[in-house]
Amino acid sequence: MKVSNYILIIIIIVLGVTLFIQNRVIYGNQKYQFIQGGDIAKAQMIDSLQRRCDSLQDELYPAEIQLNRYQMAHQILMERNPKAAEQYGNIISGETE
Repeated sequence: MKVSNYILIIIIIVLGVTLFIQNRVIYGNQKYQFIQGGDIAKAQMIDSLQRRCDSLQDELYPAEIQLNRYQMAHQILMERNPKAAEQYGNIISGETE
């Protein structure tokens, strides 16, 4: 065999390994759930529940951001005016229930 044939074989092997690794990276994290007997109604229910869960997480995100802002504001207030921060903490923990 010529040197060019060896180089061609090495290139083919490298491309094959690269494609295999890319496939694992792209599709390796996806979990496929196979339903025994091909129960389409059950698969649709699972998809529906997953979409609802994703939707609820999307709706929760702005509330988490707002909560983090309140927590940061409380920490800044603790540094600048501890007495006011203590009053604020008492209001939040006792008077808003």
